[in-house]
Amino acid sequence: MVLTWQEARITAAVPETPRVRRLTLAVGWSEPFRAGQHVDVRLTAPDGYQAQRSYSIASSPTAPGTIDLLIERLDDGEVSGFFSDVAEPGDAIELRGPIGGAFVWDPGLGGPLLLVGGGSGVVPLLAMLRHRAEAAPDVPALLLYSARTPDEVIAREELMRRDAEEPDFRLRLVLTRAPGGRRIDADIVGAALAALGTPAYTFVCGSTPFVSAAADLLVEAGVPARTIRTERFGG
Repeated sequence: MVLTWQEARITAAVPETPRVRRLTLAVGWSEPFRAGQHVDVRLTAPDGYQAQRSYSIASSPTAPGTIDLLIERLDDGEVSGFFSDVAEPGDAIELRGPIGGAFVWDPGLGGPLLLVGGGSGVVPLLAMLRHRAEAAPDVPALLLYSARTPDEVIAREELMRRDAEEPDFRLRLVLTRAPGGRRIDADIVGAALAALGTPAYTFVCGSTPFVSAAADLLVEAGVPARTIRTERFGG
């Protein structure tokens, strides 16, 4: 199917972390998207210059007519800077999607489900967790999430609440720049697998170095490579 550009309107824009802003967009898709998919957005300047970026959808597919994007402000990022500093409710943007068919999870796939995210790479994993909670809460799931500091944990309160209230969900948070911080290593991966059991599906998302390191650790820990799906953000 050929995807065409369409207009989407911003209905809400609120801070998520000091560097991440949550934008809710009204979209006119005729079919629901799948948890893990992304969209392309395109900005056009008055002189005709265009800039295009891809952003994962954070919201659950069960919310018809709207999507949430969690956009991290990047240094010198022309598109992320616009969404962080300029965009407001009522603004219209060009959008194309939903896109992607490999890095997706549907309730019918079942679990156990292991999600491994680094930084803003947690965004498509949030869509999967939210969809799971609504449509298949008995599917065992564990999120292993690496962030720099507590303030930079995206959806921190939601994730902590889910960890406390959902019997079949576990959160393992790893902070790299907090006192006593560390990176995801073999011991952390081993403990996550001991808590969850052997995952039927594993989704890993983050920067290219993060994804490569995490995928290697998972394979070394005995997770079959054929069950691991990866998506990389940036460099």
